Amino acid sequence: MRSSPLVTVFGSLHYDIAVMGPSRPRKGETVTGTSWHPKSGGKGGNQAVSAARTGVATSMVGAVADDDFGRFLLANLERKSVDHTFVRRDASQSTGMSVAIFDDEGDYGAVIVSGSNLTLGDQDVVAARELLDRTTILVLQNEIPDAANIAAAKVVKLAGGHVLINAAPARALSNELQQLIDIIVVNAVEAETLAGVPVVETLNGALEAARALAQTFPEVVVTAGGAGVAYANGAGGEIVIEGLKIKVESTHGAGDEFIGAFASELAVGTAMRDALVRANEAAAKLVATKEIDRD
Repeated sequence: MRSSPLVTVFGSLHYDIAVMGPSRPRKGETVTGTSWHPKSGGKGGNQAVSAARTGVATSMVGAVADDDFGRFLLANLERKSVDHTFVRRDASQSTGMSVAIFDDEGDYGAVIVSGSNLTLGDQDVVAARELLDRTTILVLQNEIPDAANIAAAKVVKLAGGHVLINAAPARALSNELQQLIDIIVVNAVEAETLAGVPVVETLNGALEAARALAQTFPEVVVTAGGAGVAYANGAGGEIVIEGLKIKVESTHGAGDEFIGAFASELAVGTAMRDALVRANEAAAKLVATKEIDRD
């Protein structure tokens, strides 16, 4: 029973190592970096922190190992007011981690090692059943097994909540999971994978992709980087929001910031257009902040 808005993020937690350099290395090339620092990451963890930042009650369901990386991630969730009661300590795997290499223009490339994130499944859904029954918006991603997403989504839908999936990284979604999704959020690359047609990263391209995906999903949001965001639904409704003009410091985490802010706005009943505008503003603010200055 839901007595107040609650965002629950069921997903990934990664210990990130961010490396700064003049450029990203090409195959066989060694580049001399300028600095590096650790940070809390994983799409799930980032999205939970973003949602909690808005003041909406936010919980995280995930898995870390009982190691230094896991303790670092749990401390960050605690500091950012994310309930981590149902982040399981897993002894069979190391905590998920990633290495991201940034260039002078703020763009990056990354490699993730999923580790304990791949152990998420039925046991976590059973443990968090009472939480999922109270959830207003469940946020999922593609950094954990499809079966885990299905199990969590079934519980939330049965209890009357809504399911939002950020279908990233790009991969095909099972028919069973598709049937449980209320809102899907993707970028141009992910939209192309799901729609099966080329997608140009422009507002027009995003809107065309949203229209195509709205034939499968009830509500669709396609982000187009600095160009903005497009929305379409199965009833023919459409919204286009232009990007904000900012100085880009780092694009890392922009999509996750958008998702968290968007989910929290939906949880409190904000109208779709306003929710998209506010999520777009939150992402722009993050992108305009240097990686090293982000708390």
